[in-house]
Amino acid sequence: MATINDNYLKLKAGYLFPEIGRRVSAFAAEHPEAKLIRLGIGDVTEPLPAACRSAMIKAVNEMGDRETFQGYGPEQGFGWLREKIAAHDFQARGCEIDASEIFISDGSKCDCGNILDIFGDNNSIAVTDPVYPVYVDTNVMAGHTGEVNEKGEYAGLVYLPISAENDFTAEIPSQKVDLIYLCFPNNPTGATATKEHLKAWVDYAKANGSVIFFDAAYEAYIQDPALPHSIYEIEGARDCAIEFRSFSKNAGFTGTRCAFTVVPKSLTAKAKDGSDIQIWQLWNRRQATKFNGVSYIVQRGAEAVYSEAGKSQIRALIDFYMENARIIREQLTTAGIAVYGGINAPYVWVKTPQGLSSWDFFDKLLHSVHVVGTPGAGFGAAGEGYFRISAFNSRENVNEAMRRIVQKLMA
Repeated sequence: MATINDNYLKLKAGYLFPEIGRRVSAFAAEHPEAKLIRLGIGDVTEPLPAACRSAMIKAVNEMGDRETFQGYGPEQGFGWLREKIAAHDFQARGCEIDASEIFISDGSKCDCGNILDIFGDNNSIAVTDPVYPVYVDTNVMAGHTGEVNEKGEYAGLVYLPISAENDFTAEIPSQKVDLIYLCFPNNPTGATATKEHLKAWVDYAKANGSVIFFDAAYEAYIQDPALPHSIYEIEGARDCAIEFRSFSKNAGFTGTRCAFTVVPKSLTAKAKDGSDIQIWQLWNRRQATKFNGVSYIVQRGAEAVYSEAGKSQIRALIDFYMENARIIREQLTTAGIAVYGGINAPYVWVKTPQGLSSWDFFDKLLHSVHVVGTPGAGFGAAGEGYFRISAFNSRENVNEAMRRIVQKLMA
């Protein structure tokens, strides 16, 4: 008889965003006249940059000519894209990252889960709380946790609470952990990390033989020149960190799918016999076996991100969304709501007013002003009492959503 992976049964009922979708769909069905504004899921709204579109069109035409047609590409990604990434995103910032250490993929969300394929089941794992749910759920699916408690915390995970009280900065754990998830600029809080803070994590990881999974999907939104964009700006990080990046939020590739993961060749972990094993070798083998690569057309579009026109157009996109974030911050502050983030990140993290729970505030906004956000409790127990609002939307929708919210809350 066929059996299932019982670890899936430990997952909390409904992943956060499907649950939001269920509630929104039910409301829309009951109120078809309502003009919903969605500031919840972090999906971009503005068109792909012209430079990327032109490159993709050119690549499509190449696929129609036998002389330039492309079949299977390298599972790790085409060299010309990996070289551009290495030069522009890392070497230009003083990071010693080689093109061969970059693996092109169809999404950093996928990579954050797939990376667990090459790590053992007996690792202790630390996550911040609140946290991007994928980090936790993929470990549950892989059998790395125990059961969930009434607070939504899984046995076997080390939770590092972050809140306004500690400036949304996780303290270095007192106990030894093997795998550490860090995300900066942070999803969902919008918090950032200084070089000094990341240095403390790198020092901890090296001292304990730990590996840091560093999610830098929102690095392009950093406005402060003193803040690091990559963990590899920190000395020693090559020996203890894997970095995940995405073209989704800077270049609008959410519907096109292209990202990359950096695995330094100097990074190792222990085998059962105590020997040091190169992580790059395992990840390369995993990708070559389980992944056929991102399409040639999409990779040509991603390459155009690094052209002069592409850089200019992406800068305009980021400025557009950050202006949305500024509007959200200022309007909610005017309404008397405590707000965080939204300065070096496209997310505004707000304290729910009047003592409302995060899901109650979600329902209040949905039903009273027809605006959709994301309940903080969906990101972990420490997210209760907070609410995430995304700057990814049109200017018209952001202005209208803030008008509705401020009008309602100040009435």
